Amino acid sequence: MTLATVGGIAREIVQGALAASWPEQLATVLGVAGVWLTIRESLWNFPVGLVQVSIFGWVCFEGRLYSDALLQVLFFGALAYGWWHWQHAPGRGGRLAVQRLSPREAAAWGGGTLGLWAVWGWGMARYTDAALPWADGFVFATSVASQWLQARKALENWVGWIIANTVAIGVFWAKGLHWFSVLYLLFWLMAWGGLREWWRSWKSRVPEPRDLVEG
Repeated sequence: MTLATVGGIAREIVQGALAASWPEQLATVLGVAGVWLTIRESLWNFPVGLVQVSIFGWVCFEGRLYSDALLQVLFFGALAYGWWHWQHAPGRGGRLAVQRLSPREAAAWGGGTLGLWAVWGWGMARYTDAALPWADGFVFATSVASQWLQARKALENWVGWIIANTVAIGVFWAKGLHWFSVLYLLFWLMAWGGLREWWRSWKSRVPEPRDLVEG
């Protein structure tokens, strides 16, 4: 890649950010804020997220990106459920603790995600003119699973987001949408931060082996 090519991509990224409509820019800011609040285990991530997916869903619908619009509808439902679950599920001090999936649950979630990917990817390839139906389908399936795990406050949701965002970066780059690749790179980095912070939160409440023996 030549220096001129790098410069051209950099200009495209800046122009893409500046050329975005105000709803797109607002949805981007709210998206980043929502992820940060989720990392902090703040309940405010849910109202912020509900507003963000509503705006972004409308933008996608207006742009006839119906698959992405549907994804925002699913996100809205998962966020609404998560808001309720985080407040009403039992936890210490009225706060729901970070959970871990059992091996059986992790296998079920993995299998369910792959099944959704197979169905959605096949449908996109068979019935639409999507440029990258299987890659888009993978991002869709993994994002749905991750959002639901986040609603359950499962640590593994961050692993799902890391995987989904890794593929999304490549999808947007392949489509020439470099601005969105940079945005999802930011989400990818934040997902790693979320995994680290939630891991610490989970470890802080797990008894040490000595405590289990003494108990």
